[in-house]
Formats: sequence, C-alpha cells, structure tokens
Amino acid sequence: MKHRTSHPLPLSLLLSLLAVMLALFSGCAGNKPAVPAPVVSTNAQGTAPTPGFPVTDLHTPPPAPREFRAAWVASVGNIDWPSRKDLSVAQQQAEIIAILDTAKSMRLNAIVLQVRPAADALYPSTLEPWSEYLTGEQGKPPRPYYDPLKMWIDEAHLRGLELHAWFNPYRARTVANSKSPAAASHVSKQRPAIVKQYGDMLWMDPGEPLAAKQTLAVITDVVRRYDVDGIHIDDYFYPYPVNDAKGSEQDFPDEVSWQRYLKDGGKLARADWRRQNVDRLIAQIHAEVHKEKSWVKFGVSPFGIGRPDRLPPGITGFSQYDKLYADVELWLQNGWLDYLAPQLYWPIDQAPQAYKTLLDYWIAQNTQGRHLWAGLYTGRITDTEQSWQPQEILNQIAATRDRPGSGGNLHFSMTVLMKDKKNIRDLLQQGPYQNVALVPATPWLGNTPPAAPALTVDSSAAANAKTPVMTAKAAAGTSLLAVWKRYGKLWQFSVQPASNTLISTANDPVYGALQEIQISAVDRLGNESPRVPHEFH
Repeated sequence: MKHRTSHPLPLSLLLSLLAVMLALFSGCAGNKPAVPAPVVSTNAQGTAPTPGFPVTDLHTPPPAPREFRAAWVASVGNIDWPSRKDLSVAQQQAEIIAILDTAKSMRLNAIVLQVRPAADALYPSTLEPWSEYLTGEQGKPPRPYYDPLKMWIDEAHLRGLELHAWFNPYRARTVANSKSPAAASHVSKQRPAIVKQYGDMLWMDPGEPLAAKQTLAVITDVVRRYDVDGIHIDDYFYPYPVNDAKGSEQDFPDEVSWQRYLKDGGKLARADWRRQNVDRLIAQIHAEVHKEKSWVKFGVSPFGIGRPDRLPPGITGFSQYDKLYADVELWLQNGWLDYLAPQLYWPIDQAPQAYKTLLDYWIAQNTQGRHLWAGLYTGRITDTEQSWQPQEILNQIAATRDRPGSGGNLHFSMTVLMKDKKNIRDLLQQGPYQNVALVPATPWLGNTPPAAPALTVDSSAAANAKTPVMTAKAAAGTSLLAVWKRYGKLWQFSVQPASNTLISTANDPVYGALQEIQISAVDRLGNESPRVPHEFH
C-alpha cells in the first residue's frame, strides 16, 4: 500500500470527519446501544499473571516503571463518548464505566476527556451551555441529573487513572454537526462580535481579548471546581484553512480585530500578530492553571510538523506555524507546557513525515526538559483495505521507548481500543503494556516526596482470612500506592489508589508463595516515597 506523502488529517479534522460518519450510521442503530465490556487477556488456566522482574538484589526491587499511557476520549460528534446524543443517563454512565474498566485492564494510566468541544460543556457550568453531544440539545442538562465530569474523575481515580480535561480554545461551533439551535448562553449569542463564520464553523477570533478571557475563565473554573490531573488543548488554534468555491484559500475574517491592533499602534506583521495572540493564551493558561493548583499539568497536542525553517532534511508537510499560527517551539523554549503531545500520525517508513525523525525533532526542541508524549494514530487500524497493521503502532511505541527524551504515548482514540480492531487491545496488553507503569514524575512543579506509608499487618486474622491482613495508610496528598511483591526470585509490580488501603497478601497461583512486600506512596506529581518493606516467614 502506498502511503500519502502530504500531511494527514490532524486530530481536529479527524474529529469532524468521524463525527459525520458516526452521524450517518447512528440512525441504523437500535434504541439500546451495545456497551463494550472490558477484556483482560488470560492464559489457559483463566488467569492473567503479570510478568515479573527478575531479582538482582534480593531485598531491592528495581525502580518503578514509568511511562505515560493514555487515550483520547472525544465527545465532538459523539466519536468516543457518549456514543450517541440520545443515550439515557444510565447508558452514558455504563459507557463511562466500560471505557475506564477497559483502560485499566489495558494498563493505561490516563484518560484525556474532551469536556469543551465547541464553547459548550459536558459538566454543569454558569459560563457555557450544556453540550448537545450529551443530550441532543445545547443547553439541556441530563435527566435524571448528574455531573458527567465528576463521575469521570471519581471513577478514573478509583482505578488509579489520571483524568485530563481536554478543551478546544477557540472553536465555537461546527455547523455540520450541530442539530439544535445555539443556547441563549452560548458565546455566539452572548458575544456575537467576537465569533466569526469560517467555512462551516463558528470561531472565536483569537485577536479579540474577550475570546481569550472566555477560554481562560472556563479552564480556570474547571481547575478550581474539579479534581482534574491535567488540562489539555489540541491542535485547533486559528482554524485549518478552507477554500472557497473556486478553490482559493480563504483568509480568516479578523479584519476588525486586526485594524484595532494597528490603530492602537501595533507594529507586527499580520501573521506575527496572530501568532502573538495564540502565544499569549498559551502562556496565560499555563500561569492560571498553576496559580489555582500547582500540581495540575498543562499539556498541548499540536499538529506533528514544526516550523518549516527548522525541519530536518526530507521532512515536508503542512505548516501549523504559518497556517494555524502556532509557534509550538517557542512554547517549549519558554517552558509554557508541562507536556507536549505532538500528533505524529504517520508510519515509521513514510519518509516525508517519518515518525522517528519527527519524534527526534521534537525531542531536540524540548530544551526545558518537559514531558514529551507523542500522539499515535491508532485509529488507522480499521476493517478496511487502507488499515494500518497493528505492528505499526507496536513499532512506534518501541521507537518511543528507544529515545530517552520521550516518555510515553497517547492513542487516538479510545473507540479503536474498545472495539479491539485487529486485536490491537490484546496485542498491547500482552506486549508493551504487559506491566503497569507510573506516570513520569513532574519535578519542575514540585519534587518533595510524600511520607512513606504506615504498614499494619494482622497475622492473627490469618486463621479466618487464610493470609495475614495488611493495610497501608498513606499521608494526605498521596495519590497512589506502588506495591512490589517478591515470589522467590521474581518481583511483581502493581499500583492501586491510596484510598484502597488493603494490600493483598495472597500467594500467587503462578509464582508461588509471597515472601516479601515493599510499598511506597506516590503523590499527584509522581514523586515517590521511600519503600516500606515487610517479609513473610
């Protein structure tokens, strides 16, 4: 199969196209959608033993595995969740549980949930209306009432998963996907002067100060009210160019804000002014997020090709610097991000946009040493002739691991993992994700380790429980417990929420008698306490 040499569809356009496809097929579905159940790979005995780590020092487990493993869950166009606009609350909630259970069974450690697809909200907000992707009508709350974002966060944390809230900073509406009128509280009604029609979209003009103010207020409100682990924005800054009927590229209609800038004494060229508008918003989000909660990470997932004047030889494609006015390299240079997740949606062997070459490029740009977690186009695994083979994704994960400057991946999107296209979910579970991993630590936001957990072992209960009862009580601020168990000359590693204080001391049906446990506390930034050991005799 020949691969395209031009740039592929970015995440934002993928969302729009997938939404249209889903809309076309949703009318054929029954009233009650099937909710995919999580699948955990098992051996012939029906168990799923986690591969262990060989002992090199009898009483010293190896360092905890660290890798960011996430999936995007897109709400725009009902791509991932909710799967349709007309689901009952019970069906929406069942899908949440199924997605999170599957993520945990795959040993992912984070979900990136789209909560603001188009100046709307998948949570109760006084700033923007309820999303029509939730209830089919913009401004209409779910009935019976519940808070979807709170449920996502609570259920994710119960499974030891991070939850990053994903916002689109400027998109106001995608007309093709909008079946209900805009609510009275929508920005297009409240502040029509800052919203522009561009192609089939309504777009907040980045040159309007009120547009940035609106987005900052929305993001800050979520950070303040919700226990999110990260704030995430994607590749939609100025919109991707659209052509008129004659095939000519249309310029974004920001003449009013541009002329105001010139009248106020602005000296920049128009393209530089547009980039400055986006730069300011990125810097402000970074500052405001950490002002509210110092431990919340801020990340951006831009288009995967950088500035044309810096690209490696042989790399070609769409210029987000010139068309989306996104100077991602500047954001990295200034440390305005806690993580960058460039959308590297090309095969390893596609030379003009080769995965490894572009990953190396972004590693080289990351002079501040922030997290670099590349986005993978796992959704290219389909039932069509154009499908990628799953091995491509496995090879890209391997290439990521080969590079010290890159610490993980995000999969676009959760649907392909839920449907297990070409067995990709099982291949990940049994291959690169066969052991759990902690999210890499973020020391620039804080590097003080939490206090070690206090272990209590009640051997007197063994007569009834068959094994000693162990509890691990962690100090306030602890997010997870990292648990090492030694069976003979093999260590096994697991992670559980700190709220779950009970530690299993059962023998393993595959590896035998439990001989030693060592437990550490892990805080919201990934800092790990000293390990507390306990031997069984």
